[in-house]
Amino acid sequence: METISQTVALVAVLVGTFFSVVGVLGYLRFPDVYTRLHATGKVGLFSVVLLLVAAVMWTPLGWGKALLLMVLLMISGPVAAHAIASAAYRLGIPMKEAMQNDLPEEMGEGLEPD
Repeated sequence: METISQTVALVAVLVGTFFSVVGVLGYLRFPDVYTRLHATGKVGLFSVVLLLVAAVMWTPLGWGKALLLMVLLMISGPVAAHAIASAAYRLGIPMKEAMQNDLPEEMGEGLEPD
């Protein structure tokens, strides 16, 4: 049974590390704050959850604490990314090559990113 849990932990570490590397590459490669937030927010959440699964499988930590941390991360991660993107938009940080931007009409404002 211990071999199975060690194998699951090793696979979770490898996949979580892969997601972390993809998130960093997305942060470095994408052109503006909005796409960078997508790369780091989504991929970072997957990597942290998988690394937490690996930690629980490898060490005798309780699943209850791990599940609580996973739920809190899944709630707070997207909320934080949305708050940062909203603040960037309100500050007028432009989108790189935006094809269509309907947000100023919805907000009733005249903000047009360059």
